[in-house]
Amino acid sequence: MASLKELRSRIASVKSTQKITSAMKMVAAAKLKRAQEQAEAARPYAERMERMLGSLAASLAGRAGVSPMLAGTGKDDVHLIVVMTSDRGLCGGFNTTIVRRARILARQLTGDGKTVKFLCVGRKGRDQLRRDWRDAIADSFLDIGRPTLEFANADQVAQRITDMFEAGEFDVCTLIYNRFKSAISQIVTDQQLIPFALPEAPAGGDGDEASGSTAVYEYEPEEAEILEALLPRNLAVQIYRGLLESTASEHGARMTAMDNATRNAGDMIGKLTMTYNRTRQAQITKELIEIISGAEAL
Repeated sequence: MASLKELRSRIASVKSTQKITSAMKMVAAAKLKRAQEQAEAARPYAERMERMLGSLAASLAGRAGVSPMLAGTGKDDVHLIVVMTSDRGLCGGFNTTIVRRARILARQLTGDGKTVKFLCVGRKGRDQLRRDWRDAIADSFLDIGRPTLEFANADQVAQRITDMFEAGEFDVCTLIYNRFKSAISQIVTDQQLIPFALPEAPAGGDGDEASGSTAVYEYEPEEAEILEALLPRNLAVQIYRGLLESTASEHGARMTAMDNATRNAGDMIGKLTMTYNRTRQAQITKELIEIISGAEAL
């Protein structure tokens, strides 16, 4: 059984940890509000651009001279998986779920005879993938959202992906990130970036009109020229959206994890305090028995 001094030290240590986790929870909650607003504000623009490009792409399907970012290379032998995680830990299973999904996808592709490469955005994803996919990591971006996340950060990642594509280093590019749903729920999302994937039609016939996919557009200049300019821009927009969603999800996951840690620390303090009181009571009782026994012996 631990001594009273050891129990006091353990209680003091857990209390210090509880203060830290409580402070981290409040910091994450403060950052979450701003990150959530930015993520929700970026969704309509990114979705509308994707829908408009989908309409353009559908009208140009099968034509010659279409941008390779739309038509692809004509094969799918090499796949680039962009893994978007955080640079810091203490956020529950936020990073683990992303890396797990990336590994599952990589195993499926290699099982089909494909070659897999990784582009890691975030230190945690890179560190975890190094254990079994070290040779497949083509590049990584660390601390990309510090001190503040800006569109230039996404443009930097998009430019690297574009350079790799133009150099013929991959045929298909897929982004994996956590889409923010709530502070306690994040959705692991796969999004094909290259070649541009046509948005899926909503379920039901009435949804097409509501989504705007059947709207008639007049373009100037020509559709092919617009696609040539907008497809690289859309790549940066979708990556920026993923970064915003991932940032909000990270803060939500960290707030939840630190809240659970604070509660667990409180439970542990309660158990340790009870053990301390019982040990102290037993020691006092033992001393009283010794005193009484000594007095009777006299």
